[in-house]
Amino acid sequence: MKKQKLLLLFSIWMLTDWASAQSFYAVRRERTLMVTAGTGSATYYGELSNPGSIINLQPNLNVGLQAFVTPRINVRAELNWFRLSGSDAQASDQARKARGLSFHTNGFEISTVGAINLFANGNRYYRRQQINLYGFAGIGLLYFNPQAELKGKTYSLEPLHTEGVSYSRVVPVIPFGLGMRVKMGPNTNIVIEGGYRKTFTDYLDDVSSRYIAPTTDPIRNYFINPNNPAYNTLTPVQPGEQNNYNAGSKRGNPNNPDSYFLLNVKVEYYLPIREGVNRRGNGLLFQKKRSSTYRYKKSGALKRR
Repeated sequence: MKKQKLLLLFSIWMLTDWASAQSFYAVRRERTLMVTAGTGSATYYGELSNPGSIINLQPNLNVGLQAFVTPRINVRAELNWFRLSGSDAQASDQARKARGLSFHTNGFEISTVGAINLFANGNRYYRRQQINLYGFAGIGLLYFNPQAELKGKTYSLEPLHTEGVSYSRVVPVIPFGLGMRVKMGPNTNIVIEGGYRKTFTDYLDDVSSRYIAPTTDPIRNYFINPNNPAYNTLTPVQPGEQNNYNAGSKRGNPNNPDSYFLLNVKVEYYLPIREGVNRRGNGLLFQKKRSSTYRYKKSGALKRR
């Protein structure tokens, strides 16, 4: 019975301590660093884009860290994973159907961006605007690996050099866009954000310029031109889908680099960590309780430290 009473008293003490930690006095400590996480859709724009596709429901996940450097300006570092795909089979243009190309890729993007908010935060982070709009821009790196299928097996297209060239699968990107931040609580925001990515490659989909001549590798020939019987000796080509695109024929448009668009819904959470320095110039990460200038002597009198 005594143990049960002690356990009950300990539980009450723990709940009281937790409630105190969640009180306004705990919340009011200034915070500038946020962790972010979200999901949404990814849309690809290039030679194999689906006609009329403004937004595609292809998956996208992201995590990041964000900090306000002034009441209106914040910076963030973020990692995005997303999936992009495109297929000539879904086009209404007969020339594209005859081309018969397709691809898909998992993209990994790491970026650093800065954002300018329409309204400044208050003198404390919890006094920020209920709704705020912002614009952002930055720089990042993208890893991609275009792939396609043949008889149920997946092949990476870059090693096959389907246009006779080798290209890097790590390229710089420039992200920019707009967002809306909604305050959901003292420490939490919900964000809706749309960001366009300008890339510096036209091979996101492995399609850019012109056809090359058939090679001695039948698998490579298939991915160069799957709907031309002179190239494709591995699968039957339907008469209505055949093309006569030979070496030198146009395969893509090298003057228009590929790009993509990420539409996200994110959660932002203010961490109990602040950045900057204290009045003495020492680095300060965690909020610390200020020590007293005085202490008591054994006699009960005050003595300066």
